[in-house]
Amino acid sequence: MDLINWVFRQYLGIKGIEVDPIKMDAVKSWLRPLSPTDIRRFLGLAGYYRRFVDGFSCIVSPLTTFTQNKAKFIWSDDSEKCFQELKDRLTSALVLTLPEYMYGFVVYYDASRVGLGCVLMQIGKVVLYDSRKLKVHEKNYPTH
Repeated sequence: MDLINWVFRQYLGIKGIEVDPIKMDAVKSWLRPLSPTDIRRFLGLAGYYRRFVDGFSCIVSPLTTFTQNKAKFIWSDDSEKCFQELKDRLTSALVLTLPEYMYGFVVYYDASRVGLGCVLMQIGKVVLYDSRKLKVHEKNYPTH
């Protein structure tokens, strides 16, 4: 079982799927990014655990602008706030329930001019979160 945990970097516990505590220690100690490359590294690690974070794409949206080629890297208070909020959300008690296929699922979703988000639940417990930022051309689509 340890080999499986090492390969998948997630832990299957009694409560459900949990994040790797070693990775969460890395997130807690992650220093403020100093370049777009640092942002990409952090977002790569954070993106792996995006299904554990409600509203992930909305939180990281200001940080992803730094990864674009023509964007200037100017770290602001808003950037720091987003960075710290993402670290806090990633390191809080993150446990997802394993789906039980004999029961039904409930999907909650939301759409706005900025992004899309959903939560898959079963018996009042979260199975997964997902969200994404809209692409430029998708912002013209109606949300109803």
